Amino acid sequence: MAAILRGIGIVGGFGSGVPAFEKVLVHRGPTAASLAVPDPQPLGGHLHVKADLTRLGDRFPARSLRRLDRFARMALFAADLALEDGQPFEIDEGMGIVVATGYGAAHTTFAFLDTVLEGGDPCGSPTLFSGSVHNAAAAHISMHLGATGPNLTVSQFDLSVSGAFSIALQWLTEGRVTAVLVGAVDTWCPVLGHCFHRFFGPASPLDCRNATPDTPPVVPAEGAVFFLLASEKGPGPGYGIVESVQTGGCSAGAPTFPEKALILVGDDGCPQSPERYARRIPGNREVASYFPLYGTLPVGMGFDMAVAGLMMRRDRIFPMPASPLQGLFSKEIRSGGPLEARRICCLGITPSDTYGMITLSREGAPGAS
Repeated sequence: MAAILRGIGIVGGFGSGVPAFEKVLVHRGPTAASLAVPDPQPLGGHLHVKADLTRLGDRFPARSLRRLDRFARMALFAADLALEDGQPFEIDEGMGIVVATGYGAAHTTFAFLDTVLEGGDPCGSPTLFSGSVHNAAAAHISMHLGATGPNLTVSQFDLSVSGAFSIALQWLTEGRVTAVLVGAVDTWCPVLGHCFHRFFGPASPLDCRNATPDTPPVVPAEGAVFFLLASEKGPGPGYGIVESVQTGGCSAGAPTFPEKALILVGDDGCPQSPERYARRIPGNREVASYFPLYGTLPVGMGFDMAVAGLMMRRDRIFPMPASPLQGLFSKEIRSGGPLEARRICCLGITPSDTYGMITLSREGAPGAS
């Protein structure tokens, strides 16, 4: 149950495309905190990071995007970038789509509810309703790109990404598809900004380099990242092999980590997060965290997968930005260097003590094919 990671498409506050994201990784910034903008009043009070969609109009005619909300536009943009990155690749009926999301089309959902509250059920906007369902983004990707294979959306909050990858690998193993576009997308909205404000208080433009476990940089963000998974290797170098997905409850011996694997921790900047990971990861493991570069969002594991894929392709470890995890692990990655590990595990542990973990391996690693 493994797949070749042939292409990556990514959109966030740092820009769009693999080169933009890699530049941020190499230079450890700009961080999400430095890119954050204030929420609008009256629900404001917290900062958030907006995804950069300026290049979307260069890829699709404006008329075709007219009815797409921001959630669907981010997903379509990242999916198209992933296909371009994995070229040459031919879309046919054998390509499936799996979209992971935590919040769904939150902005459109609340906008639809506003029309109902203001005018009653008969005045609910049909356009907003059609965009409010979580599967709308996956449907737009299918229509715009011409992918007619199986199509599914997974919404399990922090575990959505691991669930989506598990389904994608299962489809490839069963032979139902020859390739899968699997991705993650979440968008910001004023209601979420209000919730962050109530939970964490007003945020200031905190420089993540000065972050400590007592002052975590909780900066809500939006973005999308998609991956082209295929059962056969393409002509390019690729980004490694998606070897396995583990999910379940944390218990004695779970999760289980491969020997000498680098662990990318999906910390979200919340005060209780470092303790959760320190309790479950052996202290002598190599650990790194990159969430200060893309911000806090439920599908952050998808961005960690992009980091892992780039590490595999470049055969190097990117320097880790300062985070609340600093000092918790004896082998914490700080300055970067050559990638000696044969595997990278992207781990997310939820407040309810459940976990999801995706393992990416080098080609030729034992058990990777």
